[in-house]
Amino acid sequence: MHTKDILADALRNAGLPIMAARAAEGYYHDYLSPLAMPEKMLCDELMDAGTSAALALCERVKQGDYDASEEEEEAWAASPEGVAAMQAFAARFMQKRA
Repeated sequence: MHTKDILADALRNAGLPIMAARAAEGYYHDYLSPLAMPEKMLCDELMDAGTSAALALCERVKQGDYDASEEEEEAWAASPEGVAAMQAFAARFMQKRA
């Protein structure tokens, strides 16, 4: 199961259906999210929710329980978006060294 779906299930079980729907779309995912820091946004929203279940989920997020898997990381790195990001990073790195 994809980690975005595991997170979505946990959010649903915590009584957070709107956040669960976002998670199912990849909004809080390391590689699928449009956010620069999706895990921070997730924890901020969980803290705002303030329930004991939400706060416990935030701790699990901080522990890395919902981080992308190695397979998800490799799939992103091989995708056009991942390749472009790696090329841009390498170009900036080489400019700094020149």
